[in-house]
Formats: sequence, C-alpha cells, structure tokens
Amino acid sequence: MPPKSETQSATTTARTQFSDPSDDYSIDPIFHILRILPFSFLRPPKLRLKIPTVTLPSAMTVFSLILLTYFMVVSGIVYDVIVEPPGIGSTQDRFTGAVKPVVFLPGRVNGQYIIEGLSSGFMFVLGGIGIVLLDLALDKNREKSVKVSFATAGIVFVAIAYVMSMLFIRIKIPAYLR
Repeated sequence: MPPKSETQSATTTARTQFSDPSDDYSIDPIFHILRILPFSFLRPPKLRLKIPTVTLPSAMTVFSLILLTYFMVVSGIVYDVIVEPPGIGSTQDRFTGAVKPVVFLPGRVNGQYIIEGLSSGFMFVLGGIGIVLLDLALDKNREKSVKVSFATAGIVFVAIAYVMSMLFIRIKIPAYLR
C-alpha cells in the first residue's frame, strides 16, 4: 500500500486534469487564436434583458381547462375524429315513408353519432358540477342561504344527470335493466 501523500497527490492531479472543460488548458494553438482574436477588436454588447415572468393561472382557469378536457374525453371526441361518424342519423317511418332524425345509434354500444356523444358528455359534466356544488355547500364560512342554494342546485344537477343518462342508455339499449 503506498503512503498517504502519494495517493492524495494522484487524486488531486486527476481532479485538476478533468475538473472543468472550459479551462485554458489546451494544446491546440488554433483554439487559443479562435478564443482570443475575435475579442481583441469585438466587444459583446451590454444587454439589459429582463427575464420574462410567467404567472401561474388562476384556480378557476385550471378548473375550467380540466372540465373542458373532461367534457371532450367523455363525449368521445377521439372516437369522432378517428371514425368520423355522422352528426345525426336518420330512419324511415314504415307507415308514412317520412324520414325522421335519430339522435342515438340504436343497438350498438360501441358506436355513436356526434350529437349523442356531446349530449351524454354534457350530462356527465352536469353531474360533476352538481357534485362540486354539493362540496361548496359544505363550506362553513358561507351564509346559510348560499349553502342551501348550492346544495339544492347540486342535488338537482346530479338527479337530472342521472335520470337523463339512464334514459340515454335505455334508448340506446332497449332491454337494459328491465
């Protein structure tokens, strides 16, 4: 085993040799010329640049973007872009021969018209907003009348969303839960 002084000098030599690549240590004379010559007659300008400040968006902006993203996802925007279904369907009446519009694609669980997806997505968002209103009704710092209003609107929104979603499912699949 070598004495301590030899191992310490070897490690310090290795540190100084590989410590910083921007040091003036280089064998290449062209490197020195390129590094010194332009700055002998050129001066870099003194710039007073301000660092741009990026402010965080407000909580309501973030909530709105998340709600919009949720609406787009549950509405089936990705499906609509890939498959390109028609906006609304049509069927012919057997007795009169008249063409009637159809909003829901009957019998196919994995297919939809564009209006069907948007209306279902709206009902899911309405139910989500109802749950948010119910959460706001539990805030202890609000007046009682505001809390009652939030709770009533939340219950109504959740009830409407549930009833309409079940109606949409029963229209789409006639024998569902019967």
